[in-house]
Formats: sequence, structure tokens, C-alpha cells
Amino acid sequence: MKDGIHPEYHQISATCTCGSTVVLGSTVPAIQIEICSACHPFFTGEQKILDTEGRVEKFKKRYERK
Repeated sequence: MKDGIHPEYHQISATCTCGSTVVLGSTVPAIQIEICSACHPFFTGEQKILDTEGRVEKFKKRYERK
């Protein structure tokens, strides 16, 4: 590797708006994130499927017969 052309690589802590922190390696000195795996609805089990036209039920009904 050539000297002087690569950015500095730091150990940083990425902080979420929910308060959790994760230690990462990055060339940026600090990272602020909006959502993480601790507060994302998919990972916490609070995800809701919005089905306004009955598509999910229609799909389940179609494949229950087989």
C-alpha cells in the first residue's frame, strides 16, 4: 500500500436515536443513525402488515387448498 493516500481508520461508536450504541470501524469519526436492530419494528416483532385490499388473505386462502 502506498503511504499518505489512505484515510485514517478509527474505532467509533455508532449511536442510535433510541440510545443503543454499536462499536464499529470507520473512516468517519462519529456516526449518528436513526434506526437500529434494537428499535426496528421488523426485529422487535411489532411489524404490522397493512392490507387494505385483502391481498394477504387472498394469497393464504389460495395456497391453503394445496
